Amino acid sequence: MGAGYQILGRHVPSHHLALGTLGLVALIVVPNPFAAKKPKSVNFGAGSKEEEQFIENYLAKHTEAAEKH
Repeated sequence: MGAGYQILGRHVPSHHLALGTLGLVALIVVPNPFAAKKPKSVNFGAGSKEEEQFIENYLAKHTEAAEKH
């Protein structure tokens, strides 16, 4: 058979190392589909409490309307 490497006293073919490397890279790069999703939040800089309350009410009202559609 072709070339290989001695790893821990055993002969490992080069194509096994290549497949193992590709598999490891794929596991590291691909995101976890089962991870918990963080809810999106909006950071807004309100100048006063009234403005902050208005923005929160506006977002809540329009979020409900968007969910109905």
